[in-house]
Amino acid sequence: MNKRFYVDRGASRSTVKFVPFPLLFHRQPSESNAVSQSSPEQKKKLIEPRTLKGFRDFLPEAMIPRERLIERVTKVYRNYGFCPIDTPVLEYLEILSGKGSDETDKQLYRFKDSGGREVGMRFDLTVPFARFSAQHFAELGVPFKRYHLAKVWRGENTQAGRYREFMQCDFDTIGTTSVVSDVETALVINDVMERIDLRTEDSFTKFKVRLNSRKILNGALEKLGLSDRAVPVLRALDKLAKVGPDAVVKEMTETASATEEQGRAILEIASAQGSNAEILARLEALLAGSELGLEGVADLRQILESVAAAGVPDGRFVLDVSIARGLDYYTGAIFETFLDDAQKLGSVCSGGRYDNLAELYTKQKLPGVGASLGLDRLFAGLEELNMIEKTAATVDVFLPMFDAALSVDYVRIASGLRKRGIGVELYPEAKKLGQQLKYADKKGFRFALVIGSDEAARGVANLKDLKSGGQIEVPLDADGLTDAINAALSAR
Repeated sequence: MNKRFYVDRGASRSTVKFVPFPLLFHRQPSESNAVSQSSPEQKKKLIEPRTLKGFRDFLPEAMIPRERLIERVTKVYRNYGFCPIDTPVLEYLEILSGKGSDETDKQLYRFKDSGGREVGMRFDLTVPFARFSAQHFAELGVPFKRYHLAKVWRGENTQAGRYREFMQCDFDTIGTTSVVSDVETALVINDVMERIDLRTEDSFTKFKVRLNSRKILNGALEKLGLSDRAVPVLRALDKLAKVGPDAVVKEMTETASATEEQGRAILEIASAQGSNAEILARLEALLAGSELGLEGVADLRQILESVAAAGVPDGRFVLDVSIARGLDYYTGAIFETFLDDAQKLGSVCSGGRYDNLAELYTKQKLPGVGASLGLDRLFAGLEELNMIEKTAATVDVFLPMFDAALSVDYVRIASGLRKRGIGVELYPEAKKLGQQLKYADKKGFRFALVIGSDEAARGVANLKDLKSGGQIEVPLDADGLTDAINAALSAR
């Protein structure tokens, strides 16, 4: 038998031992080997792929229309001179806490970071903007107009159109108390809402913007001796549409120590009815003697006259004195926007003036006014109204690989069309044409450009309408192909 030797390093001194050759390479049972022979139950358990309650994934068919709407919204913001900014997701807790309502404080995601600092995730974009403005005031200059499209987080109960992670599309003007900025805020809201129907370039009209002023409400509280209890009174009033007048008065007496007579007086002002002109006249009478209240009436009159002068249709802006807004920092005009056919969703675009917000961060006076489009809630409404055309295609033209021998030609054709402004998706494999067209139909392409060896030899292509099923033969040269596709697209 052949023998080999090895040095035993485990002995007190090195010794040489002879071992039969095969034994050196004989595999002994090991722990790793035992694991490999374990039963299926002992194998690593797969993690269930899932999302947290109130959080969502967005598949292409949902994300594509969202991006299209964001593009339209951004275009409106830029058209008015607003500039983009961004702020961190996390802020020091003291920046965020106490800046909204008791409800938003309860919903705030907060924790200690690895450095032991108390931090929170932003619950809106306005409060971080106030901090941002105070911190960068010297660099920005005023008036400063910004827009910010980003996600925010609130640990609220989920329901239709309400999630714990959602996107806001904010725009604000700071550094001026002029009512003209309030007017432009109203006009931006109007222009954004007119652009929400992604199926057409025509203006969407089935919405209303409800308008009020906290000056009116604060003036009424001043007259009634309730100024020091404004927060609980207005929070109760903000629930009027949900719970009714009796419940509102009851809450005012319980939380603000108001008398029933005072509560009814507030409701009389908040319940003013009629045309905008009639409501303004009624408010002037009810608020006589309150300088603040009458200032609010004058502001609303100027806003309404200005939006009319800008060409906004009559009836688009409606005075609603019951609107108090849940956030405590509004001090002037307040805006809430509702879809005519989806009222239960609540306001999809809200905002107002907040002259006192930045004083918590700086001695420099930084009044502001702006609004926020709730993208997720708006999309819930658009889906409810069947106004979203779902598609997983980002371009209109699909180019199947009919013949693998023509792959270089397909790449050349697709690249040429893209350079001429026509988006094209080229299928990467020469599968059966039926399979490729099935893929195209599922993704939602509008047209397929079919080019086989026969068509290539004749210098033509078949432009197939994937919606109607019809097709036409078009020239394959760059100009002819471009003209034919553009004509087909414009005829949609």
